[in-house]
Amino acid sequence: MTTPEEGFPLAEVPAWYARQFPDQVAVRCGDTQLTWRQLHLASNRVAHGLRRDGDIAGRIVSLLLPNSVDVAVAIFACYKAGAVPQPLSNRLTDVERDEILALADPAAVIDGVTTTVSGLAALGDESDLPTVVAPSWKAPTSGGSTGRPKIILAGSPAELRLLGPRRWGVQAGERMLITAPVHHNAPFGTLCYALFLGGTVTLMPRFDPEQVLADVQRHAITWLYLVPTMMRRIHALPEQTKRRYDLSSLRAAWHVAAPCPPWLKRAWIDWLGPERVWELYAGTEASAGCTIGGVDWLAHPGSVGRTTWGEIKIVAEDGTDVTEPGVAGEVYTRVTPGNPPAYRYIGATAKEVDGWASLGDIGEFDADGFLYLHDRLTDMILVGGVNVFPAEVENALLAHPDVLSAAVVGLPDDDLGNRVHAIVETTASADELAAFLETRLSPHKRPRTIEITHQPLRDDTGKMRRSALRAERMKGAGAW
Repeated sequence: MTTPEEGFPLAEVPAWYARQFPDQVAVRCGDTQLTWRQLHLASNRVAHGLRRDGDIAGRIVSLLLPNSVDVAVAIFACYKAGAVPQPLSNRLTDVERDEILALADPAAVIDGVTTTVSGLAALGDESDLPTVVAPSWKAPTSGGSTGRPKIILAGSPAELRLLGPRRWGVQAGERMLITAPVHHNAPFGTLCYALFLGGTVTLMPRFDPEQVLADVQRHAITWLYLVPTMMRRIHALPEQTKRRYDLSSLRAAWHVAAPCPPWLKRAWIDWLGPERVWELYAGTEASAGCTIGGVDWLAHPGSVGRTTWGEIKIVAEDGTDVTEPGVAGEVYTRVTPGNPPAYRYIGATAKEVDGWASLGDIGEFDADGFLYLHDRLTDMILVGGVNVFPAEVENALLAHPDVLSAAVVGLPDDDLGNRVHAIVETTASADELAAFLETRLSPHKRPRTIEITHQPLRDDTGKMRRSALRAERMKGAGAW
C-alpha cells in the first residue's frame, strides 16, 4: 500500500485511497459500510453542503453524532471545506451544549436531528473542491477543573502528521475496532489515524463485551481500542465464551484513559500475550506522553512506560525538579523545545511555566526511566475512562433552590473504576436531586449515589476539602 507523505492535506486523503482501492471498505458501523470511493464522494457532497452559505475555512464545525459511518463522512467534509471538526456527544444536555457552542462559535452544527449528514449531502454535488488546509485538525473539548468547558485546538493544521499514528502503533492498512464513542478524544484520534493511513475502521454502535470478540473474528481486526472498564467486562465473560472466538488476527490491543489495575493488566497479558497488550498515557493536549507494551510492563509492573514524545518531569512540593529515581512528585509535561505548541485553548488560559504544564497526577520515575503513577493530584474523577470534574457536577446541584452546598467525590467502583458520589447539604431528597440533574448533566456525570447532610461542607474560610471528605467515606465505602 502507498500512503501519502508527511504534510499531505487531509482534505485529499479520501481521493488518494479511492484511486488506489475504490471498493475497499473504509468505515463500517453495524450493518452500514462505506468504501473509499463512497466515502470520497459522500464527503464531497457534504462539504459542498457546508459551504452553501459561504466560505467556512478556518471555522469550527461541531459534530454531535453517535458512532456511525456519518462521523467519518462529516470529518472529511470538514477538511474539504477547510473547517475544523469538533467531536461532541449527542447526549449533551441543552445547558452543556449551549456553553460549548457559545465558545466554539461554529460555522455549522451537525447534530443528526436538525442538521443531518444526509441533509447536507442533498445540498451538494460529488465534484472535487479546491484544496484548503484548516488551521487545526481537531477541536475536542474538556469540562475543565473550574466546571466550565474549554476547547483544545490541536496545534497541527489539517495535514498528515505521522507522529500521531506512531504513538499509537497504527500501521498502514490497519483493520481497527473502535469500541468507545468517537466524541471522546482518543477514539476520535485513533479513528482518524487509521483512515489517514488507508485502514478500515469498524465502529461499535455501543460497547458489548462479547460483540467485541465477535467483531475481532469477523473482520480480522488487527488493532483494538479499550479502556480498563471494557477490559474488566470482557475478562468477566465465561472462559468458554472467550475461547469461542478466534483472535489470531489481533496485533495490538491498546488501553488508555484510566489506570488499569495490575491484576487486570496481567490477566490480559496472560490471555493475549505480552506482545499484543499496549498502554498509552497522555493528556488531551498531547504535549508529551508515555507508551508501554506488555513485555516492558512485566519487567516494570505498574508502570505506564517511558517518555515516548515530548518531555516529562517530576516536581516536588517545593517546586524544585526531582532528579533522583524513586521520589514522587507532580507530573509535568511539555513539547520538546524547538517544536510548535501542541495545542491552544479556547475558553481557558494554559497554566504553563517555560512550556511546562501539570497533568494533575502524582508519579515517579524508576532508575530505568519508567514512569509510575500514584494518584490524581486534582479532584477529577475517571468514570469508565471518561473525565468527570466535580465542580461541574457541584454547579449543577447548586442550581437547585433547596441546595445550600455540595461536594462531589469519586469512590471506587468494581466496574467503572470510580463512581460519582455527591454529598449535599439540602432539605430536598436524593430522588428529587437525581431527577433535577437528569436535564442538566450527561448520564456519566450524574452521581450514582447521593448523600444528604445537614452539616456545612465548607469551613469558615469558605474552603472545602474534597480529599478529606473522600477519605472519610472510603472508610465505609461499602455502605454507599
